[in-house]
Amino acid sequence: MNPLLPRTFFMADAEAHVMPDGRLYMVGSTDVSGSKDYCSKEYHIWSTDDPELNDWVDHGAVFRNDISDPQIPWSPGTTLYAPDMAYKDGKYYLFICGMNALEAVASADSPAGPYGDVKRIGKADKDGIDPTVLVDDDGSVYYLWGQFHLRGMKLKDNMCEAVEESYTDNILTEEEHGFHEGASIRKINGKYYIIYTDISRGKATCMSYAVSDRPLGPYKKGGVIIDNVYCDPQTWNDHGSIRYYGGRWCVFYHRSTQNGVTCRRVCAEPITVLPDGSIPEVMMTSNGAGTPINAFERVDASLACRMKGSLYITPDPITPGAEILTDCGGGNWAEAWAEYKTLDLKDGAKRFAAEACGKGSVTVMTGGGKKIGSVSFDCGKRTVKETVLSDIPSGNMTVWMLFEGRLDFISFRFIK
Repeated sequence: MNPLLPRTFFMADAEAHVMPDGRLYMVGSTDVSGSKDYCSKEYHIWSTDDPELNDWVDHGAVFRNDISDPQIPWSPGTTLYAPDMAYKDGKYYLFICGMNALEAVASADSPAGPYGDVKRIGKADKDGIDPTVLVDDDGSVYYLWGQFHLRGMKLKDNMCEAVEESYTDNILTEEEHGFHEGASIRKINGKYYIIYTDISRGKATCMSYAVSDRPLGPYKKGGVIIDNVYCDPQTWNDHGSIRYYGGRWCVFYHRSTQNGVTCRRVCAEPITVLPDGSIPEVMMTSNGAGTPINAFERVDASLACRMKGSLYITPDPITPGAEILTDCGGGNWAEAWAEYKTLDLKDGAKRFAAEACGKGSVTVMTGGGKKIGSVSFDCGKRTVKETVLSDIPSGNMTVWMLFEGRLDFISFRFIK
C-alpha cells in the first residue's frame, strides 16, 4: 500500500536494490515534516522480503552528518541529498551527495550498515548532485551524477577515484531528454536504462527513461514511466528507481504531501518492461504493489493517490501518526476531488458511509462519471453519515470522492 513506509517517516529519492541476502534494500534522502528545507542530515535504510512491499524493517540512521556527530570530517553538518548504494567484492557502498555539490562514498560490511570510512569521489565532488552507480556484469563500476546535464565515468577498484579517460559529459541533457536531475542507472536484457526526473511536461513531476547499448551513452529517450502530478497542490519534483523483485518490475517514486514540496514519501507501482524494451507509463495508485484495498473496511481518506483543488493530506490533530484530508471543497465539484485506486468492492456495495466534519458534501463517483451517492455535513466535530447508493458497484475499481463546501475528510467505507 502507498505510501510504503510509516506515516511518521518521509523518504524521497528512493534507490531500491536486491542484495546478496535476497532482501530488497531501499535508501533515500530523509525529509522532515514541517521543514521548509529539502532533506536532512541522515540516511536511513529500509529492507523487505515481502513481494507486495507492505512489510519493511527500518535499519535506522545508517549514516549521519550532524554538527555534533559529523561523519564527513571535511564538511560537518552538511545536509544530505539523494544517495545510492551498491555491492562489490564483499563490501557495501553508500554513495552520498549533499549541499554545495558534495559527493562522497562510505562503506560497510553489511547492507544495513553502519557506513563509515568516508572518501571524496574524485572529479564529481563539488561538481553536482544525485549520484547513481552501476556495477556491470564484468565488475566495472560506472558512476553518473548531475543536474540539467548528466555526467559519468568509470571508477577505479577503490570506488572513489575516476578513470580519467572515461569521463563523459552531456549523457542526458535538458534540451534533448528533458533531463532535470535524479538519474538512476539499471541494466535490463543487455541494455542500459537511465531513469531520471523529466521536466518535459512543464514541472519536474515525471520520471522517464532513456536507453543505450553502453553505460555512458549515447542514450535515446524512451518515455514517461510515472508522473506524480496531482499528488499534492505544491508538488514539484519526482525521483526514484526501478527494480525487479518478487517476480515483477516496480517503479519506486515519491509524492509530495502536507501541502509542501519538502514532505515527500516513497511509493511503488508495478511496471512492465515489454519485449521491445519499452516501459509503458503507469498511474499512481493507493494500493501500490499490494492487492486492491478492501472497500468494506475503514479506508483512511489520506490514502488518496491523486487529488485536485485546495485539499491536501495533513497530520491528524487527534490521532498521532495518522493523517486526514483537509480543506476539501471550496468550489465546483469537478475542481475538488480525491481519487482512490484501486478499491475491491467484491460482490457489490449497497450503502456508503463517510466520516467528516465541517459544512459541505461528499459525493461518490465511479467510472464513466457516474455519481452513485452523496452525504452532507454541517457539524463541528467528526460525524459518520451513510447513504443508499443508486447503483451497486462491484469488483476492483477506481472511486472518486467529489467535494463541495469546506470539510475535513477522515475516512470512508462501503457497506453490503
